[in-house]
Amino acid sequence: MNTPTRRDVLVQTALAGALVSLSGKALAAPAKGAPLPPTEVRWIDGQAPGLNAGQTWGVPWPQGAFKPKQPFLARDAAGAEVALQTWPLAYWPDGSLKWTGHAVPAGDLGQRLTIAPGKTGLAAAGVRVIETPAAVEVSTGPATWRFPRDGSALIASATRGGREVLRNVRLVLQTQDAPEIEQSPVGRKTFESVLDKVTVEQSGPVRAVIRIEGRHKNEGRAWAPFIVRFYAYAGADSLRMLHTFIFDGDAAKDFICGLGVTADVPMTDAAYDRHVRFTGQDGGLWAEAVKPLTGLRRDPGKAFRDAQIAGRKVPALDQMAAPVRSSLHLIPDWGDFLLSQPTADGFTIRKRTAPGHAWIPSDGGQRASGVAYVGGAGGGAAIGLCNFWRAPPTALEVLGAAGDTARLTAWLWSPDAPVMDTRFYHDGMGMETHAQETEGLNITYEDYEKNWGTPTGVARTSELRLWALETTPARDQFPKMAQLNDKPPRLMTTPERLHAAGVLGAWSLVDRSTPARARIEDRQDQLLNYYLGQIEQRRWYGFWNYGDFMHSYDVDRHVWRYDIGGFAWDNSELSTDLWLWLSYLRGGRADVFRMAEAMTRHTGEVDVYHVGPYRGLGTRHGVQHWGDSSKQPRVSNAIYRRIYYYLTADERVGDLMRALTDGDESLTRVDIGRKLGDDGWPKGEVRASFGTDWSSLCGAWFTEWERTGDPRWRDRIVGGMKTIAALQKQWFAGSATYDVKTGRFSGAGDKLAVSHLNAAFGAPEIHVEMLSLIREPAYDKAWLDYCRWYNASREEQTAQFGQALGGNGLRQGHSRLTAYAASRLGDKALAQRAWKEFFGRGVVEDLNLSTATRHYAGPDVLNPIDEAAGVTTNGTAQWGLAAIMNLALVADALPASEG
Repeated sequence: MNTPTRRDVLVQTALAGALVSLSGKALAAPAKGAPLPPTEVRWIDGQAPGLNAGQTWGVPWPQGAFKPKQPFLARDAAGAEVALQTWPLAYWPDGSLKWTGHAVPAGDLGQRLTIAPGKTGLAAAGVRVIETPAAVEVSTGPATWRFPRDGSALIASATRGGREVLRNVRLVLQTQDAPEIEQSPVGRKTFESVLDKVTVEQSGPVRAVIRIEGRHKNEGRAWAPFIVRFYAYAGADSLRMLHTFIFDGDAAKDFICGLGVTADVPMTDAAYDRHVRFTGQDGGLWAEAVKPLTGLRRDPGKAFRDAQIAGRKVPALDQMAAPVRSSLHLIPDWGDFLLSQPTADGFTIRKRTAPGHAWIPSDGGQRASGVAYVGGAGGGAAIGLCNFWRAPPTALEVLGAAGDTARLTAWLWSPDAPVMDTRFYHDGMGMETHAQETEGLNITYEDYEKNWGTPTGVARTSELRLWALETTPARDQFPKMAQLNDKPPRLMTTPERLHAAGVLGAWSLVDRSTPARARIEDRQDQLLNYYLGQIEQRRWYGFWNYGDFMHSYDVDRHVWRYDIGGFAWDNSELSTDLWLWLSYLRGGRADVFRMAEAMTRHTGEVDVYHVGPYRGLGTRHGVQHWGDSSKQPRVSNAIYRRIYYYLTADERVGDLMRALTDGDESLTRVDIGRKLGDDGWPKGEVRASFGTDWSSLCGAWFTEWERTGDPRWRDRIVGGMKTIAALQKQWFAGSATYDVKTGRFSGAGDKLAVSHLNAAFGAPEIHVEMLSLIREPAYDKAWLDYCRWYNASREEQTAQFGQALGGNGLRQGHSRLTAYAASRLGDKALAQRAWKEFFGRGVVEDLNLSTATRHYAGPDVLNPIDEAAGVTTNGTAQWGLAAIMNLALVADALPASEG
């Protein structure tokens, strides 16, 4: 008997092609066999960047188009071939490629590239990886980087032309055991990185990826795990660095007062040929020498001044004016430099000659772009911290530049700032019993239970860049380095090409061809622009905060309710992340991409537990991102991350989604419905809702299935589908007893329990994808029934169920369920009903932000702001998601005129 191949198993266990509905109408998708538009990738900002250090992105393919080992090639706008590295990201059920990842080298790539099947005619690109038991060596062409396999250094050395310009790159974490210095005695400790594991994830020829795992260690204690990836591209003199820090300490004892990446830079040039650079704002540059030759009482000569200002090696000293040459030793050497960005609104630069002497104020500004350099004619190094001013308190530091070795540090949390205090923000205010906790929930919307609002297990990911340079760059090069750091350029597949592949659910391209369509599209843009503006006006910045929105608004104080329980930070509530990503897919706006990217980085790390008893769960919205005691899969939801993953091939986000495949295991320890009381659910059983829990978990399983082709993840989804369909009330039962080992439900399910939240956390969107590829007719009917009857009239519900459904709020957002049922069933009346629900009374209603937004200034507010009092983030996200799915599925039923 022959053993079935992986392809045989995939074909036997999944439906190839779109799932045909009960009426015989296929789910809306590109026509099978239709010619695919050229696979074009463009810079999302509309033009080629001044500096490209290598690019990675994802491309989707229609089902059946290409086998897994299909080679691809890239050409620029002139038709010249560009070196390309390709790898699979996901597969269709028939084993064909669904998504591929691609990488191209550093250098000028022009305005666009075209990707096509075919074998390259180019020689191997410039990345070379050599692995030994002691280290991994990566050469990009300009630079060679050595990664040791143990010890404290992430990078042992970087060389240019055989000359070492950077060494001993490591992580540093500083703590104190009390939040304020006044609480003496205060003990301080410094922890440095210690490596646990080094893995080569990719080895070229265009792109190499090195993953390093470890902890911060001091005096026998190792804590604060980290995961760092370095990305090396052919032709680049820099490495992209992705740094993830996990807080697994005690909030009451571990007060971080410094978190950074530091490196040693050999200093071999004369002091007057040593230079320090900080990039400022809008192309600005702070540039000085360790031993200045400008501004002296005696002039050394114009050639010397010009060379030092430009960062070039100065002429021979015998050409210098004699009074200066003989007195060089009397000019102070400045050894230490610090750029500190304590808030998003200001930075300062100061310097000193050496420890034990005063710091001298030098300059300052508003928003530094986050690059620091130290070195000279013999070589040097630079470090950049992305989102430098958006995620304060940050700092850039150069120490010891007058000695043999300078220390170059990017501080993710600056020692110049108050300590990182992650303790819960109040003491419970008398909430000592279940009844009092429930009363508190009713007053402040905060789910409070003592000791549950812990940060232990949350994470933060930051992006940095390290340059190994053979000399001090010209002044006009630093603005390009700053742009690369502060606003990294992105090559991306065009919206038209993404849509043509039929991936990522039900969405359509922006279309203003009728007044009604234009009205919806204008509203989408108004809402996106409003939130972009609110980030700036409300200063939604900071190490722990950047990337999130606030939840609800306080019209009396003219502020978002930042300090009122569950009304504060949004934490993915009602799928804000998904609204942003689908909005980007539709229009390709660069500002929307970066807003969505920041949210993905934040919500996938800060709002989710990565270690500890809550691992795999996220925290409900609140004053602190980890403060609410409700820990649920609806927040850690993989569907909020997967679009970014496929667009960018980002390995860290891939890790986050993979870690959620066993996220339901936490349900055995955490009763996420505990506010129901002791008799709310039998002890020892796990209860899971079909929407906020199971559908969220399905996002991880479905993604893992398409990433690996492993049928066990599909089978786990199918087990849930079959057992939900077997319940008497099916989806209308709301939840049931859940078996974590099998992923199956049990029980009678004979009581109606409809919640307005069950389909508000990505359930409609993941079902569009699951049901197009997994054929389970009984479950398919159950889901269609839920979509059809949820928003039906009370009379229709009573006729169907014997009673009207309770708890079926968010009708506007749920209009997309009606639209899905209409599309699948070919029901025109149902499609018209979907639009009536959408345009009917909802949280956003028919609010026109251009007229409903009011500007406030003067004593009514701290700073001038724009206020749209009727907007909530919940309502915005649900309105936006409904608009997107309705336009994709039932646009034909939308009247050409308004409403």
